Amino acid sequence: MKRLFAALLACALPTAASAETLNNATVVTLVKAGLGDEAIIAKIKATPGQFDLSTDQIIALKQQGVPSGVIAAMLGAGATAPGAVSSIDSPDWRVPHPAGIYLYKGEGQTAQMARIDPTTANQTKTGGTLGYMMTGGLVSIKMKSVIPNAHARVSGSAARPEFYFYFDEANTSLSHGANTGSFLAGPAVTITSPNEFSLIRFDVKDNRREARVGSFNIAGSKSGVMDKDRIAFSYDRVGPGVFRVRPDADLAPGEYGFLYSMSAGSTSGLYSGGVMSARVFDFAVAK
Repeated sequence: MKRLFAALLACALPTAASAETLNNATVVTLVKAGLGDEAIIAKIKATPGQFDLSTDQIIALKQQGVPSGVIAAMLGAGATAPGAVSSIDSPDWRVPHPAGIYLYKGEGQTAQMARIDPTTANQTKTGGTLGYMMTGGLVSIKMKSVIPNAHARVSGSAARPEFYFYFDEANTSLSHGANTGSFLAGPAVTITSPNEFSLIRFDVKDNRREARVGSFNIAGSKSGVMDKDRIAFSYDRVGPGVFRVRPDADLAPGEYGFLYSMSAGSTSGLYSGGVMSARVFDFAVAK
């Protein structure tokens, strides 16, 4: 009987060890125990990890004596394993998600990720033409980008919603490949950072949404989102190709979107830039 118990215990020990998960505190403990960088990095690569790698936490790790090489290994470890299966709605950002922008919704057992599909805004409206003509071009004509429907498909109730941006780098370990096409901006251009987006609010008009994307007068023209129309947001890199994004202030109930890839086609008329087009990842903040 004793031999049987010992055999069962020996079988159980490897299972318990393999269930170990590293976190920030574990790494700090290993550093303070005096293990060399190489040993700690090898441990990080060989053991599953759930690291908080926001900017504040990276600074805290450095202040606690964690070497830069170890922090880099934590960032590079990610949370995926070769052949991992992706999820479209898992609330855990460490679970692989197809490339795209996700709105984090709910709390506790009801939490989930809602994927925001991009909408192409390829219709442009002009406003202020009469004022432009009556003042000899002193008053600007405003260009507005239009997307269909009065409301976004994805909405949340949080005043300061949380988003996760998954770029192709986050999916290099997936067996079906990394490039899902959500962030392709051209034949040889791929988006890699939330900093390439503008967060804007839309005005709802009948069965459409509009946002100002340019203006021109006798002095010249401007294209793209106006600085005063941009909503400030901050982001942290929480893993390879994964960014957590939050607005810097609460958002009032309404229609919003992350806008990317402003371009203009050629056409005749007052505005030589032509029709503005953009990709918009639209969402709503409910009342």
